[in-house]
Amino acid sequence: MEWIGWLEAKLSMQRAEVRKYATYYDSENKILNYAQQKFTEIFGDLFVGWRDNFCPLIVDSVSERLRVQGFRMGPDEPADKDATDIWQFNKLDAESNAAHIDALMGGASFVTVWGDEDDQPLMVPESAEDVVVQYEPGSRRKRAAALKQYVDDWGIEHATLWTPTRVFTTDRPFTGTDSERRWSEPQETSNPLKQVPVIPLLNRTRLKITPFSELAAIIPVQDAINKVAADALVASEFAAFPQRILSGVEPLPENPSTDDIEAARQEAIRAYIDRILTLDNPDAKWGQFEAADLKNYVVLIDMLVQHMASQSRVPFHYFLLNGGQAPSGESITAAEAGLVAKARERMLHFGESWEEAMRLAFLVKGDTSRAKAYSAEVIWDDPEYRSKAQLADALLKMKELGVPEKQLQEEYGYTPTQILRFDAMREEEMKRAKELADKYGLSDMLGPNGQQQPGQPGKPGQPQSSTRGEAKPKTPQDKVASVELKKAA
Repeated sequence: MEWIGWLEAKLSMQRAEVRKYATYYDSENKILNYAQQKFTEIFGDLFVGWRDNFCPLIVDSVSERLRVQGFRMGPDEPADKDATDIWQFNKLDAESNAAHIDALMGGASFVTVWGDEDDQPLMVPESAEDVVVQYEPGSRRKRAAALKQYVDDWGIEHATLWTPTRVFTTDRPFTGTDSERRWSEPQETSNPLKQVPVIPLLNRTRLKITPFSELAAIIPVQDAINKVAADALVASEFAAFPQRILSGVEPLPENPSTDDIEAARQEAIRAYIDRILTLDNPDAKWGQFEAADLKNYVVLIDMLVQHMASQSRVPFHYFLLNGGQAPSGESITAAEAGLVAKARERMLHFGESWEEAMRLAFLVKGDTSRAKAYSAEVIWDDPEYRSKAQLADALLKMKELGVPEKQLQEEYGYTPTQILRFDAMREEEMKRAKELADKYGLSDMLGPNGQQQPGQPGKPGQPQSSTRGEAKPKTPQDKVASVELKKAA
């Protein structure tokens, strides 16, 4: 109960921090800030749901480049099929992306690893709003305990506490005051894994274990953009059209009646919207203030967006700056170099967590060999976007350097499952070609790999037919005979 009380308080502080970033990512941040209370009263309800929010772009531009293709459980081994099966069994193609988004947004997310009733490993990504970890004093890696706390659909609050040797579960009804609510007596079971099965995915931590959100430096700039946009909305209402001035018009009489006031108001409205004013009083005068130029607001917002792009290392064309034209060729490679480097750095941190989670999953299966595969590595998809033709040309040059074919297929972006299918499909094609050759008596035309030999069809020594039906001479004698035939013709 002491562990639960301590970690519950720690989780409460962590949850408040994560919720702050989640409101900006979900575009639920506070309403626009106006310069005066009067403007808030006039426009507050009108633009209550309006946002000029770039925070989701900052997170999604990185998360969309973090795609796990598979695992290699040793430096000299191919992609591990069992690891791929575990990954697919837990639907982590999609769930891992959600874990990456949460870690980039709030600074951390978590993966719990446990076994089901059939001893199949369960890898479940968890939110930092529900899970918290406590490290042993003086250590940044060894976990002393972890707590998961959540409320179900019936309003009952549940808690699970993991220690290296024991697992405790408890609950309490979500009713009454905080002073009246008490956790029930925890149910205790042993921990067969002998370690805390909760692995954090930390977003670019420093040597001090403090989660780092991608939005930490962006939120002040985002607030400034919203403030300037609010000022622009006010200016568009009050100063974006000419303001007319009338003087010498008959004033209202003393003690005006309701009809007099209404008539004056209607005249003011007509003066407000009419293009031509007619005044009966020959001494009346008129004038106007010119409409305000709103370009100053546009320039200021563009400057703030540029600062946001520089701080987040997201290319300018993602924000539709400079006309929104995306660069091409070498220009887009240079423009996205910072974002690609940022994605590769996140792969480094997240990859360590996924490798540990996969080793723990093999421990659940009882595979002690791969549970200690500390040289395991994650196979990531290439975070750099390139054209297919450009990438294929680069891979052909790599093949000339002696790079194996399977490595080239990984570089092209094929998953380990697809690469295994290629081997089976290639074998099936060779088998089919051999069957056809045996059927039509053409076995001597096939090479050892089942492919047609050069100079085929036709038996060795015979001329090969061209597409125009003409025999191609193969020997000097044939060439001489062909020349003689042409002369005779």
